[in-house]
Amino acid sequence: MPIGEKIARNFGNLHGLARLALSYPQAAILGHGLSTKAEDVRRLVFVCHANVSRSAFAEVLCSKRGMNAASFGVAAEAGAPADETAQKVALDDYGVDLTWHRAQDTRFHALPGDLLLAMEVRQLNRIANLPNLSIPPRALLGSVIHVPHLHDPLGLSEDYYRTCFNRILRAVDRLEIRFPRLKTGHNS
Repeated sequence: MPIGEKIARNFGNLHGLARLALSYPQAAILGHGLSTKAEDVRRLVFVCHANVSRSAFAEVLCSKRGMNAASFGVAAEAGAPADETAQKVALDDYGVDLTWHRAQDTRFHALPGDLLLAMEVRQLNRIANLPNLSIPPRALLGSVIHVPHLHDPLGLSEDYYRTCFNRILRAVDRLEIRFPRLKTGHNS
């Protein structure tokens, strides 16, 4: 496989590869790993740019598993539907139906027990500066799988959507084990 195809499949594009490379030292310096106590987390809140692919997929995947989850985008158009390619790949490859999803913007209302999980360092920095979102604990979703930057697949190949969604799936698998109180109906 030519190098360009490998980059497109694994990182989205050269920009995604560069952002991933930069995210490792940024995450180490900023300390955006997952350090929240399991008993303090009641809901996972996924954050991305437009809330139409990555965070939407993560939210619906968690909800399908019976976990408390929500999502929003730092530059979302409130009410926008999930991206068509995201809908197709999510349903065909993962059995996750995004057709009902509607984007939420930064007017999102955080609750006690929320853990905000961003796809990129710059999104963490953005929500840290918003008064309504600066208090809940924050981390990089990809930090749980040692991939701190989950590049936006919007407008990229279906192969990269799969790569991105696979990373999100692996991260959610680990979060489900780490935070057992996320299951809806958990009483303790």
